[in-house]
Amino acid sequence: MSPFILSLPLLLPSKETNPLVFDASILQNETNIPAQFVWPDHEKPRLEPPSPPLYVPPIDLKAFISGEPLATSNASRLVHSACQEHGFFQVYNHGVDSNLINDVHRIMNLFFGMPLSEKQKAERKFGEYCGYASSFTNRFSSKLPWKETLSFRYSADPKCLNIVHDYFLNVMGEDFSEFGRVCQEYSKAMSKLALDIMELLGMSLGIDPSCFRDFYEENDSIMRLNYYPPCKKPDQTLGTGPHCDPTSLTILHQDNVGGLEVFVDEKWHSIAPCSDAFVVNIGDTFMALSNGLYKSCLHRAVVNSNTPRKSLAFFLSPKMDKVVRSPKALVKYNNQRMYPDFTWSTFLEFTQKHYRADMKTLDAFSSWLQMEKK
Repeated sequence: MSPFILSLPLLLPSKETNPLVFDASILQNETNIPAQFVWPDHEKPRLEPPSPPLYVPPIDLKAFISGEPLATSNASRLVHSACQEHGFFQVYNHGVDSNLINDVHRIMNLFFGMPLSEKQKAERKFGEYCGYASSFTNRFSSKLPWKETLSFRYSADPKCLNIVHDYFLNVMGEDFSEFGRVCQEYSKAMSKLALDIMELLGMSLGIDPSCFRDFYEENDSIMRLNYYPPCKKPDQTLGTGPHCDPTSLTILHQDNVGGLEVFVDEKWHSIAPCSDAFVVNIGDTFMALSNGLYKSCLHRAVVNSNTPRKSLAFFLSPKMDKVVRSPKALVKYNNQRMYPDFTWSTFLEFTQKHYRADMKTLDAFSSWLQMEKK
C-alpha cells in the first residue's frame, strides 16, 4: 500500500466570486489574454521547436477480436509494452461507424458555435461533473485552461437505456432531441469498444480476458466534448494543463488539428491525430486495478493561434458502487497491494470537490483515504 504523500496538499477550489467570463467568440481575438489564463513560465508550452512525436502503437482491434493467434499475440505484446511505459496506444479497425463519428463532430460544432448565453443553459454546477464548463472559471482563479467542455453521464445499466438523450431533453429542451440521440448512440458505441479493449488489457496482463470486461459490463462513464478556441498567445496558456485522467480508460477521437501531448522521459511528446483511429490511454482507476503495473501518464493539450481544435473523449468508469481492488493474480508481481480499495463514486467526488487533478491525483487520493480511515 502506498505511503502517505504529504508533499501533495489538497487544493480547494476558490470560493471567491470570479467576474471573469470565458466567451470564446471574444477572447479568441484578444492579443492580451487575461492573467488567469497565463501559466507559470516553467509550465508554459514551448511551441518551437515542435514537440517530438511519441510512438503510440497501432492495434488492429478487428484482428485481435478474430482470435487469430498471431494477431492476438502481437496486439497483447504491443499493448503490454506501451502501458508499462506510458499508457497510450491507438486502435483502428474498431468497428465504430465513421458516419456516427462525423455526426457527433457536426453537432459538437453546432453546440460550441452557439452564443454563450445558450450554452450556459447546461452550465455545470460546483461539485458536479456533468454540464457545460467555460474554462472552469467558477472553480479556479488561476492557471485556467483555454477551452470549453460539455460533459454528460453514460450508463450501461439496462435501467438507463436513454440516459444521454433524456439529459439533453431535460437540460436543453426538445430542440436538442437529435443532439441527444446522436450522443446516446455514440456513447453506447464507445462503451462497447471499451469492453473489447478491456479484454485486450486483461490478456496483456496474463489474466482471464473476461475479468475486466465483466467488471465494466455495467459501466457508469463520462462522455465529454472538448472545444479549444484559437488563442493569440498560444505560448502563454494551455488548452488543458498537465494531468492524469482519474477515470479507468480514455477513448479519444481527435479532429485533424494537433494538440495532444504526453510527458515521457522528462519531455513532452506530441500524438498526431488520425481520423481512422482512437487514441486510448490508461487512467488512474485502472492503474490501481492493475496494481500499478500499467501507467496513468501526464498529458496536456496545447492550443494554436489560427485554428480551433475539437475532440471527443469517452471516460470509462466502473459502476459507482464497484470496489476497485486488484485481482490476486496481479498482486504477486509486487507482493503487495499498491493502493487501498475504493469505489469510483468516492474517487469521483474527491476529484470534483477536493483536489485539482494536475499531477499525482491517485497518490493524493490514497493518502486522503488513509487519513479518513484514522
